[in-house]
Amino acid sequence: MSRTARSGISIAGASMNGSRDGRRHPIQMAQSNENCYVVRMKSASHRLKPRQFIENLAASGRLYFNTADAQAALGVSTAAVKVALNRLAKRQSIASPFRGFYVIVPPEYRSLACLPADQFIPDLMKALKVRYYAGLLTAAQYHGAAHHRPQEFQVLVDKARRPIACGRVRVAFIPRKRLKEVPVQSINTMRGTLLVSTAEATALDLVGYQHRVGGLDNVATVLSELAERLDSEKLASVAASAPLPWAQRLGYLLERVGAGDKAKALKDYVHSRAHDSATLLPSARRARRTRDESWKLVINADVEPES
Repeated sequence: MSRTARSGISIAGASMNGSRDGRRHPIQMAQSNENCYVVRMKSASHRLKPRQFIENLAASGRLYFNTADAQAALGVSTAAVKVALNRLAKRQSIASPFRGFYVIVPPEYRSLACLPADQFIPDLMKALKVRYYAGLLTAAQYHGAAHHRPQEFQVLVDKARRPIACGRVRVAFIPRKRLKEVPVQSINTMRGTLLVSTAEATALDLVGYQHRVGGLDNVATVLSELAERLDSEKLASVAASAPLPWAQRLGYLLERVGAGDKAKALKDYVHSRAHDSATLLPSARRARRTRDESWKLVINADVEPES
């Protein structure tokens, strides 16, 4: 065979097996790049879609996630995951009651544009590592006193926090001193359990935060509905978690709504500790001199519970 022919064979061999100096032939490089492109295309086609991600979570019974969860599941950049979540939010498939924390909104709650607060507050508080309990008018509802439906979901915490506005859902956070001492109970919801103040703790908080629940008239109305759930001894016990004037005002209001039998142990508690008179309504003047000596109270406001 001629030298030229042998040279041609050599070139053909190089095209299939590589050049003699170890460098890859352009044809090989093109084929390799094409193979890599095909692999990337296959990988992208198998990547989880944002809609699939939330559908899978919902199917497993979990209706919340954070940004890191979504990024790990979707396998995209931080910027890309934000774009994807914003699209889902615009379609009202998800909502964000707190930065970086998302809830999946089932069709039955699309009118709220969020999950009901009792279905995400336990998970949010756990994620934030915040001690809490649902209280005041929210807790009163769980205990059967639903005369006035609260406009906001009321949550007591140990430090002040900004309120939440998620669609039509509103959550108020109310600082409560000695939060750890307040007795709570677990209430079952559609998505798990919610910590709620006991009936006795709820009654005490209603008096202490009367300005957050519509005033003393409204407190008296709720107490009249809550009274049958109260235990006299437990009421005296929970009084230790709050300032003494709260117990004085609570006892007076219970008698005012015809539930004096529930306040007997509380009266003994007050008599053993109260040395000074308190006012029924803290924000009002003491000008009126009507007194209730049994509760050591200056009655500086009229109380008219709704019938």
